Amino acid sequence: MSFSAVIVAAGGGTRAGPGLAKQWRAVAGKPVLRWSVEALLAAGAREMVIVVSEGGEPLAADTLSGLTGWRTVRGGATRALSVQAGLKTITGPADEPVLVHDAARPFVTAAHVRSLLVALIDSDGAIPALPVADTLKRDGPAGLTTTPREGLWRAQTPQAFRRDRLLAAYAGWTGGEPTDDAQVIEAHGGRVALAAGDPRLLKLTFPEDFDMAERLAGGARDIRMGQGFDAHRWGPGDAVWLCGVRIDHDQTLVGHSDADAGLHALTDALLGAIGEGDIGDHFPPTDPKWKGASSDLFLQHAASLITAKGGRIINVDVTLICERPKIKPHRQAMRERLAEILSLALDRVSVKATTTEGMGFTGRGEGLAAQAVATVEL
Repeated sequence: MSFSAVIVAAGGGTRAGPGLAKQWRAVAGKPVLRWSVEALLAAGAREMVIVVSEGGEPLAADTLSGLTGWRTVRGGATRALSVQAGLKTITGPADEPVLVHDAARPFVTAAHVRSLLVALIDSDGAIPALPVADTLKRDGPAGLTTTPREGLWRAQTPQAFRRDRLLAAYAGWTGGEPTDDAQVIEAHGGRVALAAGDPRLLKLTFPEDFDMAERLAGGARDIRMGQGFDAHRWGPGDAVWLCGVRIDHDQTLVGHSDADAGLHALTDALLGAIGEGDIGDHFPPTDPKWKGASSDLFLQHAASLITAKGGRIINVDVTLICERPKIKPHRQAMRERLAEILSLALDRVSVKATTTEGMGFTGRGEGLAAQAVATVEL
């Protein structure tokens, strides 16, 4: 069934704490608004209007970069006025279903949409709702009293209506600010059907809600692992760079850049986790631009590719293989430097060292090797 959508993203979200309004903040590396827009487009939305406040157009353009099939409209002073502003710009058949959705509910799915459209066939509106499970208490002059919960439901969004029916209901509305669009249909004599609600359709309101959303998003995301290996031979010098830390030494590692084997291995591990080739694809050793370059740049580039895909780095683990120099005195500084480059908590960064008991090129002191493993969430 063809449908259009109005997403209300004009609120200030002051209860969510300081910073950007909640619709522009990230959950699991993706802006809250983008979660809903991607889902509704994937569910087959023919037309989508994002209702924003003054100055919200550039934020929407940045948040929804790369997506098509949507446009913005300026909202009103209240949610009800914003909904009406969005409805009035929708084109197509007047009786086509329209879904009205709160941007602060990021986890809508195609299954929710299908359920609502089926429920709308024999009704004037359809809403997802959950039965109230908790005991309800009312605080009054006599203290707390228990309110029966039988027949009570927690309404969610998106909510589905025939567009002309909802506009007519709003035109006849004489009450105060409605708490949702279904209330307007009810007051106009319409019948609203219940569709199955979902705890995942939670509304992000308070700061703690974002922690819950991160956990919910993590359950449905893709966990990737990548591994990297690098080796460099020793040559004349007085210091060596390892995992972003300079260590005084009687030799240096030879390479086109600063030859930081630890950072090179870790860069390859991150690139491998997202299927983006290896360090040589992005920074060819034949390019004089990278001669003597700090390998921090390579690692930052790999991390930025992960962020651009809406992912995040979960943890990294680097093992340095050499007889000399001794790594343990510098290991904490290396962990701290990697954590700084990758914006990770220190307990998500590991640096270890081992020897080959005198065997092989590392055992003979001909060179140093490094291997790394990284876990990425997309």
